[in-house]
Amino acid sequence: MKLSILDQAPVLENETAEQALKEAIKLAQMGDALGYHRYWLTEHHNFINLASSSPEVLLAAIGAKTKRIRIGSGATLLPHYKPYKIAETFNTLAALFPNRVDLGLGRAPGGSAEATMALSEQFLLEVYKFPEKVKELKHFIHQTFPQEHQYSSVLPIPIPQQKPEVWILGTSQKSAILAAEMGMAYAFGQFMSDQSGVEILSRYREEWKVRYGNMKISQTNITVNVICAKTTDKAKEMISTLSEDMKENMTQQKTIVGDPHVVQEELEELKEKYQTEEIMINTPARSYEERLLSLQLIADKLL
Repeated sequence: MKLSILDQAPVLENETAEQALKEAIKLAQMGDALGYHRYWLTEHHNFINLASSSPEVLLAAIGAKTKRIRIGSGATLLPHYKPYKIAETFNTLAALFPNRVDLGLGRAPGGSAEATMALSEQFLLEVYKFPEKVKELKHFIHQTFPQEHQYSSVLPIPIPQQKPEVWILGTSQKSAILAAEMGMAYAFGQFMSDQSGVEILSRYREEWKVRYGNMKISQTNITVNVICAKTTDKAKEMISTLSEDMKENMTQQKTIVGDPHVVQEELEELKEKYQTEEIMINTPARSYEERLLSLQLIADKLL
């Protein structure tokens, strides 16, 4: 089983934004050393307690400080941007860090209504156009526009030898179907969904088979909240110290809480249930040290 890290770059209590960004880099370095498969950063806007508003910038710093781990956005919120600019940005990262860069795409606003308006005055229209924008981005990344297309001569410089790996992120059958239609990998966000991820991933595989027959299916992963401590009682105590908003969110979504043995059993059960080879871990905690310890204990047991 592959394990990966999803990081929201939280600005924890009594911390500065500068500290949060430095901790994100250190967390990625730790994941690199421990054998985690990939490290993704979320994109959020106008959240005072989340520092990752420009994941692609932070990924450049992280790529320079790590050696092996794949790095990527989870997700770049495409309705806010032009596909060409995103292709240029992630081609640059892919040229800097060959065979290590992922480009995750999402359609959520990622922030307040006011922040969404500041980024995109016609957000709902851009969401409606999301499938078209994904298709256009794919053409830019792979340079596959038809010769008669207006963008056929437009190159997303630099052109890396190893293209960024493009994923669709989502929590619905609509996103799963789109990923299959586009021939892209699919990441299901179980940690923020009350829908059946098993059914959604099954639909992805069905749509893939309809379109591509026996061609090997692309990658999938799921993201869950995991809090691991040396004892299950300590892990439960860690939850009790979180903010009320965080606790409410975690009770509504799938969260694994326990010692390394409990976490191992539940992750292996999820792997079989979802028929996926990779699980991405989001670690809500009140301190950076608790996040590090949780990921360290999981790695010691499973990697």
